[in-house]
Amino acid sequence: MQYDILIIGAGVAGLYAALNIPTDKKVLIVNKTRPWECNTYYAQGGVTTARNDADIPSHIQDTLEAGAGLCNEAAVKVLSETSQEVIHDLIARGFRFDTAENGRLLYTKEAAHSADRILHAGGDATGRYIHHFLLQHNPHPMLANATVIDFLIEDGQICGVEVLYKGERKLIFANQVILASGGVGSLYRFHTNAYSISGDIQGICVEKGIALEHMEMMQFHPTVYLGNQGVRKQLLSEALRGEGAHIEDEDGYRFLFDYDSRGELAPRDIVSRALFDYRKRTKKQIYLSFREFDTDYFHRRFPNISANLRDMGYDVPKDRVPISPAFHYAIGGIKTDLDGHVGSVKGLYAIGEAASTGVHGANRLASNSLLEGLVFARRAAHAVLADSSNACHQSFTIGTEPLFLEEDKEKKEQLRRIMWQYVSIVRTTEGLHEALEQIDAMLNSPVGRLLKLRLLTAREIVQSALKRTESIGVHYREA
Repeated sequence: MQYDILIIGAGVAGLYAALNIPTDKKVLIVNKTRPWECNTYYAQGGVTTARNDADIPSHIQDTLEAGAGLCNEAAVKVLSETSQEVIHDLIARGFRFDTAENGRLLYTKEAAHSADRILHAGGDATGRYIHHFLLQHNPHPMLANATVIDFLIEDGQICGVEVLYKGERKLIFANQVILASGGVGSLYRFHTNAYSISGDIQGICVEKGIALEHMEMMQFHPTVYLGNQGVRKQLLSEALRGEGAHIEDEDGYRFLFDYDSRGELAPRDIVSRALFDYRKRTKKQIYLSFREFDTDYFHRRFPNISANLRDMGYDVPKDRVPISPAFHYAIGGIKTDLDGHVGSVKGLYAIGEAASTGVHGANRLASNSLLEGLVFARRAAHAVLADSSNACHQSFTIGTEPLFLEEDKEKKEQLRRIMWQYVSIVRTTEGLHEALEQIDAMLNSPVGRLLKLRLLTAREIVQSALKRTESIGVHYREA
């Protein structure tokens, strides 16, 4: 199978890139599982945009401040200055954000934003609505339930990928490859990600010597309900706090103001650490309270969260819900330029959560993720169309490394416990060394290739965390 362009991943970044590539190009979208099983589908709060040109400097400043001095300012400028263009493009193609009765776009506010600039759709189902819209308008074929297990590279040029499809290993060739495969959620015991997001692609990059950047920067969402039985935990959108939900202990005390004057609207890293520290010190259960909301408005504004919590037995907004932080977003990833190009390999691009443009720095500003996926997907699509990469000539063979071993499942669970215990919200030198030792021990034992890729990614996160000795943003070193 020979294509002009392969797109790995069918979330907002992959699908919007596809939408910007004309049908005279032979394109294939390769998706690890069902098309809707991606982080975009579960994104609740909304998508950020500068409301107008006058708001751009403020959006840039908010992003830089949240990023704690580690942002690539050029990337942040591109993000904000292009935001209105991609939003207007979606609307022109027929997408509908939530509006008032007079048709005026509705904006909301989330933590660390200085203004209301977040658009939403379906109340609290923005990601799902955008994803469904992009799937409907996708002009290219898709190969679902296909796991990428290796890159095909010849003389510094990408030539395609090897995939596991219907139990068989197959080679798919292409002149250019766009990686839009998402982050690393399944490496952690508690997370909000789609179950298929497990850092495989980042592990292949480690193998191939492709640079990863800021891998220590893992963001934890502070308000997650852990009581549901699935691996993916129930996210309680930041928009809830933006519109009046309160975090309190079992006695009703709003303790966040003891940590930051912004309380519930402090950046996510601060709120997550505050919850972690307060629970550790007091042993008290922590809750998210919705009592400030009008009942009808709550159900109308947050219909999916409302329905999910009622299914779990909560009478919201009357009842408060127990919460805990959980892993949410990989800030670091595959190092790229502002057009998504991976510098060391010709024809290879990365976008969305899989990539690191430096736009998020040390802490992603709320709802900048969907925007990043849109902005840099379009830039990458345009760069790919201008790319002069040619078809490879080398003959590649199917790999023979076993993909699964009997003990892999137990080791995968062990890895998730290690990452949660030692490489999560608060880190110590001793804990990071312990994590590294246990991960290396598993890598030196018999493991299947898919677990090996997870372990390589996890080791890269730990090693990056050890190298950065100072606390900054989401990376917090206690000792």
